[in-house]
Amino acid sequence: MNHHDPVATYALRLGDSCLVLAQRLGAWCGHAPELEIDLALANIGLDLLGQARNFLTCAAERRGEGDEDTLAFGRDERQFSNLLLAEQPNGNFADTIARQLMIDAWHVALFSRLADSRDAQLAAIAAKSIKEARYHLRYSRGWPVRLGGGTALSAARMQAAFDNLWRFSAELFEADALEIALAGQGIAGDSRTLREGWLAEMAGALAEAELTVPQVPSYRTGGRRGLHTEHLGPMLAEMQYLQRSYPGQQW
Repeated sequence: MNHHDPVATYALRLGDSCLVLAQRLGAWCGHAPELEIDLALANIGLDLLGQARNFLTCAAERRGEGDEDTLAFGRDERQFSNLLLAEQPNGNFADTIARQLMIDAWHVALFSRLADSRDAQLAAIAAKSIKEARYHLRYSRGWPVRLGGGTALSAARMQAAFDNLWRFSAELFEADALEIALAGQGIAGDSRTLREGWLAEMAGALAEAELTVPQVPSYRTGGRRGLHTEHLGPMLAEMQYLQRSYPGQQW
């Protein structure tokens, strides 16, 4: 059992963000504005869940303890290391799309780098995930254009969604000593190097949608250290209820 394996810790961070975002998207099932949107968000959520399973399995194997399920359902809020952005509530449809676009653009940039990792397992997961992430980005880039170029109300809500979530974007490019060390070994993607490409992608998407890049400070971090917003705990309580109520149950 090795809880200090740096590759396991890194994989857990990536897996947690995918898992939490997948859970958020799953809540739209049966509630989206249109049936097509309902199915699209559910499919994106399933892709993210598959990515989460791969990263969590990698982490469990490296740690020599448990499996993807014990990591997903057996940890408390402070033990999760997902991005704060991923755990933000769905809000209205514009809020969900803004959150999705910001993370999709980051995933495309990150997985493109990670596909060249010297760790064969991480490289394989990233190579599969990048194909899905590019599809997700095409989808999430399309809706701001429709809403931004729609009615005054839809444009205002789309702009407000980006303005509200922008403060969480700093964490996308935060790299601690563990990640910097792994990046130096050619194992991890250095998050600090993703900022320029991500900002260019977001600026292009917002310009196409006739929206403006938010001029608000980006300062909220802490998710990777287990310091979360008030929204993660209730979501985990719902997600983990069955496994917590019947631990070790075989179905």
